Amino acid sequence: MIYFASDVHLGAGDERSARALERRFVEWLDRAARDAEAIFLVGDIFDFWFEYRRVVPKGFVRTLGKLAQLTDRGIRVVFFTGNHDMWVGDYLARECGVEIFTSPQLLTLHGRQVFVAHGDNMKIDGQPVLKLLNRTFRSRTLRRLFSWGLHPDLALKFGHWWSGKSRKKHIVADERARRTGCGGGFDASLTEPLIEYAREYAATHRVDHFVFGHMHFAREFRDGELHVVNLGGWEKNPSYAVLDDAGELTLKMLES
Repeated sequence: MIYFASDVHLGAGDERSARALERRFVEWLDRAARDAEAIFLVGDIFDFWFEYRRVVPKGFVRTLGKLAQLTDRGIRVVFFTGNHDMWVGDYLARECGVEIFTSPQLLTLHGRQVFVAHGDNMKIDGQPVLKLLNRTFRSRTLRRLFSWGLHPDLALKFGHWWSGKSRKKHIVADERARRTGCGGGFDASLTEPLIEYAREYAATHRVDHFVFGHMHFAREFRDGELHVVNLGGWEKNPSYAVLDDAGELTLKMLES
């Protein structure tokens, strides 16, 4: 089995809720490890992550230890950077044994072509401010300046403030969906840009499954041969996806 999860946002919120979420995530990793060949973490696993050359964020001991334990057992763990943890360096690879991808990948998994991406910088041509921010924060020059110019305490304080602003956008969208009567607070339109991206990509590439994160809404979409799974966020109703040995991909909700 191959497992996929995204948008856990470890470290978000107050200390008590953040610790409870981390424990829940580690428990899920334990359960997945019972039959996992690989576990794909599809971005925004951390609410904010920035590595200095010799300094990494404090905390996440349970998660980091578990990831190292899994890779030591021979389970492949693949980490895709998201917009909240795009500044991951080589620490997770060296200390925890995970593979790091900083861009979308088309992978052959269990005989299927699976396109995996966090999804934060797709179909944003009509959003010039967001496009500029994406380009700016992915700049190596900015990363060096950020590292050289800010003490780690200030850098992390800024990072958590910025991440909090981003999360609030999802909260506002969730409230809007509830007010407009979308079932369970779910607004399917939020995932449409990623589905449109998948549709365009599939027109020129053979892809059996698309896996995205970022939007915090779990959705499985099928239209003919097009199959898109949008992994939900973990703040309320955690979800994940499983690719079985026959190559079938299924979206699942985490049981309490």
